[in-house]
Amino acid sequence: MTKASFAGWPPARPFMVVLSGPSGVGKTVLCRHLLEQDPRLVRSISATTRSPRGHEQDGVDYYFWSEPQFRSEIDRGHFLESAVVHGHLYGTPRAPLETALSAGRFPLLDVDVQGGRSVKALVPDAVLILVSPPSRAALESRLRGRMTDAESSIEERLAAASQELREGEHYDYLVINDVLEDAVRAAATIIAAERLRVSRRFGASGR
Repeated sequence: MTKASFAGWPPARPFMVVLSGPSGVGKTVLCRHLLEQDPRLVRSISATTRSPRGHEQDGVDYYFWSEPQFRSEIDRGHFLESAVVHGHLYGTPRAPLETALSAGRFPLLDVDVQGGRSVKALVPDAVLILVSPPSRAALESRLRGRMTDAESSIEERLAAASQELREGEHYDYLVINDVLEDAVRAAATIIAAERLRVSRRFGASGR
């Protein structure tokens, strides 16, 4: 071994963790549990042009921006990725990610599948986890249980779910969110295993 000694191994380089999946699959709750369990993770707050739902707060759940403000930020290059999802603009501000990585922390992104693929194209060492419901019926039940969406919106989201899940072939891992505790454990295990990759300590070759 040429790059390490008994004195210690270099720390793993921090990386982005991306969770994606259909609306209503439970990504927000999953992220919350992961953040509570792992202090090295830091939540990435997305910006959106949609209105807040329920008890959502600006700067806590999302940055709720007007469309002109959002498009101004796009023009200024302040987003790592942005996309139109269900008729609204969503984007991931770049600066907080860079700050977290520089501090040795691991940004946790909750983005749609378009955003996930964009992040992977720009940041190849990002870890992409697709979160799937156990069935279409379970997803429909969760969407209706939120009691925040109109019937037309629920139907639109269910129709989009099949296409979103087909994006799984472009992701690194699949977590089926049937029992929440099991899904949290699976996602945490993925993140822990990725931190143990030798290539994240010594470079792409691992030698």
